[in-house]
Amino acid sequence: MSKLVIHNIGLLLSGKMEKPILDADCIIAVDGKIAVIGKAADMDLSGAETVVDAKGVTLAPGLIDSHIHPVIGDYTPRQQQLSWIDSTLNGGVTTMISAGEVHLPGRPKDIVGLKALAIASQRWYENFRPSGVKVHAGAPVIEQGLEEHDFKEMADAGVKLLGEVGLGTVKDGPTAKKMVDWARKYGMQSTIHTGGPSIPGSGLIDADVVLEAGTDVIGHINGGHSALPDDQIVCLCESCQAGLEIVHNGNERAALLTLNTARELKQLDRVILGTDGPAGSGVQPLGILRMIAMLSSLGNVPAEIAFCFGTGNTARQRELDVGLIEQGYCADFVLMDQAQHAPGKTILESVQLGNLPGVGMTIIDGKVTSRRSRNTPPAGDVPVIEGE
Repeated sequence: MSKLVIHNIGLLLSGKMEKPILDADCIIAVDGKIAVIGKAADMDLSGAETVVDAKGVTLAPGLIDSHIHPVIGDYTPRQQQLSWIDSTLNGGVTTMISAGEVHLPGRPKDIVGLKALAIASQRWYENFRPSGVKVHAGAPVIEQGLEEHDFKEMADAGVKLLGEVGLGTVKDGPTAKKMVDWARKYGMQSTIHTGGPSIPGSGLIDADVVLEAGTDVIGHINGGHSALPDDQIVCLCESCQAGLEIVHNGNERAALLTLNTARELKQLDRVILGTDGPAGSGVQPLGILRMIAMLSSLGNVPAEIAFCFGTGNTARQRELDVGLIEQGYCADFVLMDQAQHAPGKTILESVQLGNLPGVGMTIIDGKVTSRRSRNTPPAGDVPVIEGE
């Protein structure tokens, strides 16, 4: 058995809105899964393959980006950039979810081709994790002409996601609903494009189409890039129970409207976070941290709750075994500290003032995947691996 011990944790964030802070200072993981959470004085720390001294910093579940557009490996032709996923790992993100591999040059739109691309994308990210990051990909963009058997074929081959409904030729509610229902029947989660066109050739998807389609997640409810009118955003929040995905590449004012509406509805557990990158606006390695800081500071949300938007809320919405500090979940963590010279008495107070924390280490499946971040401001303290 492979055993990891992380002790001397100063603050343990759970990812759970109902109890965002845990009274514990130590975690033991065995074979990549969380085994014990508690006080080091009460735990058996012997026999560990790796022992991390957290040096009193904060440990949280690895962050989740609910909305990316990967292509292949760690390369994106959208910005002609290599190692963008590795850069995102340096922003504390350990899991990423595709909303469609739409930036592939010559992306096939015929039925045979789109199924082949979805299956291939699922396979190559299943077989290769860039820098250890878990990329859930193979998200076909639905096109006119798809039939129920096509969804069954993709699901049987391991495809579990639909790309953004509305990015292909299916833009009307009735057709979208029919296909979303087929996808759901075979265990595939769905997301819909929301708002104005993102690139030339795409189109407006308004609240009526979103509600009729009935997807599991309302993709970039704050626009990608252009948001819907306020009344339509409020209507979406009030009229369904789908995930409310707020993205970095959207309208920040609309993001705050979504947050405030969800809070009024007492449904903050529906709020999840993505970047919607790579996109025309670039790659955002710190996008999830920036959204957490923005929503906490301008949205008046305690930082420990805002961290749940990018961890446990997404994990529960997406039915993942990451994003929560809970026995049996994957040992995927980000260790952070207040950035050097940043205002605030604690890391949580600093984040609620709008500041980014400094990432000192990431761990995926119980293995250290990065050390002091090259992208965040430098952390005050950083964890160390004992014996090095």
